Amino acid sequence: MWLQPSIEVPVTGPDDPRVGQLLRGQAGGEQPLRAVIAGFPTDVGVRRNGGRPGASSAPDRIRNFLYRMTPPAELAPSFSQLLSQTVDLGNFSVSDDLEADQQELGELLSRYLADETVVIVLGGGHETSFGHFLAYALNSTEVEILNFDAHADVRPLKDGHAHSGSPFRQALEHPSKACRRYTVLGLQPQSNAGTHLEFVREHGDYRWAADLNPQSISREFVGKSRLMVTIDVDVVDQAFAPGVSAPAVGGIEPSVLLASARQAGRSPRVTSIDVVEVNPQVDIADQTSRLAAVLVWQFLAGLAERP
Repeated sequence: MWLQPSIEVPVTGPDDPRVGQLLRGQAGGEQPLRAVIAGFPTDVGVRRNGGRPGASSAPDRIRNFLYRMTPPAELAPSFSQLLSQTVDLGNFSVSDDLEADQQELGELLSRYLADETVVIVLGGGHETSFGHFLAYALNSTEVEILNFDAHADVRPLKDGHAHSGSPFRQALEHPSKACRRYTVLGLQPQSNAGTHLEFVREHGDYRWAADLNPQSISREFVGKSRLMVTIDVDVVDQAFAPGVSAPAVGGIEPSVLLASARQAGRSPRVTSIDVVEVNPQVDIADQTSRLAAVLVWQFLAGLAERP
């Protein structure tokens, strides 16, 4: 069910290692896995929600830049050790049956979460996040969700079908009751209906993009309960992230989101993360794909810093 991405891994000498070279080749072996990377290359939900299709090509485009990055100089030993215990599973083999794909993605990821392996998912549209959440529900594991997003994404289903705007309503209303709290950071006032904000407030909290900074965000990573993080790259202003399904005017600056990804990696609360809604088909000079790759790199660097 996993298809290996056709990404060219750079060939460099031992004095200049790259992420693609350092990743462990496959699961198994004596060392336990600390993290896995998985792609969910779908935009069925984006199309259902009236967004711009193209996010299905994002996982491999993100990998294309991630694989070429170097370890941070100040963390080279621990970062390299982390990558030696990290496997890229490849891309989930998607179909046009989004609901079935989400269910199976949850089943496949649940075994890694059960083993306390950190899961990193590359979307796809934001419908990716409901499949991601199902991994917790199937394990009967309670989790809080922290979403960086210009939109609350708590819309009702459309004719009974899931879409990119519904994943967190689905999670909050799931029979398992596994989602204990939902917080969304980076909302745009012109893009969120009052009824949706009321729904979020009933189940957690939200903050506007204009109110965010690294210091205020750091509070979200304090605590003991499990935390699933999801990053919709449209939370970033479209000047810096034009290649998304629904561009945002007045979004946050990349530096704020990059700092948050690093904090997420450091926090023992965070057991999984996804990066979604990158759309290479409408990107400019790969700005957005490169940003998404650095977000994953920052998360990995933070994970390497965990005690």
